[in-house]
Amino acid sequence: MSRIGKKAVAIPSSVTATLNGADLTVKGPKGELSITFVPEVLVAQNENTIQVSPNGDTKRARSMWGMQRTLIANMMEGVTDGFMKKLEITGVGYRAAVKGSVVNLQLGYSHDIDFPIPSGIKVETPDQTTIIISGIDKQQVGETAAKIREFRKPEPYKGKGIRYSGEYIFRKEGKKK
Repeated sequence: MSRIGKKAVAIPSSVTATLNGADLTVKGPKGELSITFVPEVLVAQNENTIQVSPNGDTKRARSMWGMQRTLIANMMEGVTDGFMKKLEITGVGYRAAVKGSVVNLQLGYSHDIDFPIPSGIKVETPDQTTIIISGIDKQQVGETAAKIREFRKPEPYKGKGIRYSGEYIFRKEGKKK
């Protein structure tokens, strides 16, 4: 039994959810999201909750049960509050700037990196060493942050690179003479 899957997802008062067969559309103050459910789960909507249950007793049905419920909960949170990831840049001469629909990154390479901002994502640079990524789709926000971090992961000797805010980098000791 999935402990997560058993819980019903509450629909906030500012959100309208429309269930049409295996498709769910959620509209809120920040935008609109939709999802198509896998056939291994059954979804039922009451007045102000959505309940997910497995369709059968297979291992895949039980594993999809909790995941589909979490996707619905993330959609509800996304259209009401939104999601945000904060990246910090560490290193001499490393900086970032938003220019139109492109994030310009200077990360110690011989060239600048221009990363196009995906639609539905908002990127801000309050200062040269901070990047704030926000949007209503949790998966898209996390994927965009991971792609930007991938250009220069933090290295363990000096800690230079792009890290998530609050991320701990295990530091190594350098060579001894």
